[in-house]
Parts: sequence; structure tokens; C-alpha cells
Amino acid sequence: MIRRAIGMAGLVVIIGLLAIQLVPYGRDHTNPPVLAEPKWDSPATRAYAVTACFDCHSNQSTWPWYTSIAPISWLVQHDVDEGRASLNFSEWGRGGEQENPAEGMTEGGMPPFVYVLTHPSASFSDADRAAFLKGLNATFGGGGGGGGD
Repeated sequence: MIRRAIGMAGLVVIIGLLAIQLVPYGRDHTNPPVLAEPKWDSPATRAYAVTACFDCHSNQSTWPWYTSIAPISWLVQHDVDEGRASLNFSEWGRGGEQENPAEGMTEGGMPPFVYVLTHPSASFSDADRAAFLKGLNATFGGGGGGGGD
């Protein structure tokens, strides 16, 4: 009896996972054109940003295979949509850039833990993190206020 209930529950889960694949949200893996980037202080700062930030904060996102499978696709699409809306390095100068991106890193929220788990290259050593923060401050101004050309 319990074995049968577990089997039925498993079947319901499998059917549910298959059914949610029909939801179209999370499959729009487009990258709009790059309009303008900030005036980076160095190629190294840009390279750090590409590694840790560009997947969510630019129009140059990479879309691994698992980003096509719901519900993961929903979470990734949501993160990219919100990331691009809050700070988009590929549409620099369109307005809205108010804070120095270094503030998100110093407050510990960026890059998010889940992103670092799936992208180990975004887990910087203390020296790399310090160099990146120094580069962000040089690019965007140490006290926030953002900007760029």
C-alpha cells in the first residue's frame, strides 16, 4: 500500500515536471544588441565584470543547457530580467545607473551565492576581489553616484 502510494506520488511529480515544460516563460534566451558600455578603467576590470556580472547585468548573457528546463529556466530568466533592469552594462548611458556596482559586492550580495555555485569562476580570491573592487571604484567613482560614457 505505501509502495503503491509512493509510486503514484512519483508519477504525479514526473507528469507535473513534464507539464511545466509547456509554460513558455524562461525560454526567451535572446541577447539584445549592445548599445554602449561604460568606459572601463582597464581591460582587467571588464574581464572581472564579464566573469561575475555579465550573465545578469548585460545583453551578453550565456544560456547553459539547464536554462531551458523549467522551473530552473523561470528562475534564471527572472534573475536576468531583474539584473538587466537594475544595471545593464550593455546599455550604459540610457539612464538609471545610479550606484557604483562595487556597492553590491561590498555588501555581499553580488554575485549571488547560487550563481557562484553554478559558475565557480565567479568565486574570486581575496586578491582578485580586491582588484575588481578597485577597478569598479576607478571606473564608476569610489563614492557611488555612478556614471560613465
